[in-house]
Amino acid sequence: MQNIPALVGLVAALSAGVVSPGPSFVMVARTAVATSRENGVAAALGMGCGGMLFAIATVLGLNALLLAVPVVYVVLKVAGGLYLAYLGLRIWKSARRPLAFMGMPAGAGKNTRKSLLLGFSTQISNPKTAIVYASVFAAFLPTQPSVAFNLILVAVVFVIETSWYTLVALALASERPRNAYLRYKAWLDRVAGSVMMALGLELVSSAYGG
Repeated sequence: MQNIPALVGLVAALSAGVVSPGPSFVMVARTAVATSRENGVAAALGMGCGGMLFAIATVLGLNALLLAVPVVYVVLKVAGGLYLAYLGLRIWKSARRPLAFMGMPAGAGKNTRKSLLLGFSTQISNPKTAIVYASVFAAFLPTQPSVAFNLILVAVVFVIETSWYTLVALALASERPRNAYLRYKAWLDRVAGSVMMALGLELVSSAYGG
């Protein structure tokens, strides 16, 4: 019971971080609008799995590793930034292409799996997420948390991440946002791709800027 205040603080801080705009929001929003509600929710589930992985890593000592070996953080930033920039470039280059898998039920399962993996890879490629989790956990985690507390915390992280991005997917997968996207697809994809590339390149440059 004495760990409830710590858990509340962790939930509040992580929730604030999750709802802030970033690569994950861009990817889930575009997936939901461009494909289907199911694919958007699958991407949200991937985000939740990625957040859970970061939570497990942080509980196991990711923060200590980054402090002890700073080069690991630099490598994470460069690799993650380049991957985000690559995703952004793919979106930008495909801006004028039609949505090949819209209205094709036969491929729905495959696309759902692809969306889940895309959400997961987008989440884990952003090293800022790892730092947010490490910082928040360092501030609120009890000195000697029990195994039960850690398990509850990891489950809560999954619920927070998945719930938020599912709400985003459900909100943006409705008919009006979809029709607007189809009308302005080329421009919207270029904006989304540019944002992703800018975020990725900013991560790479910050790795060398301290």
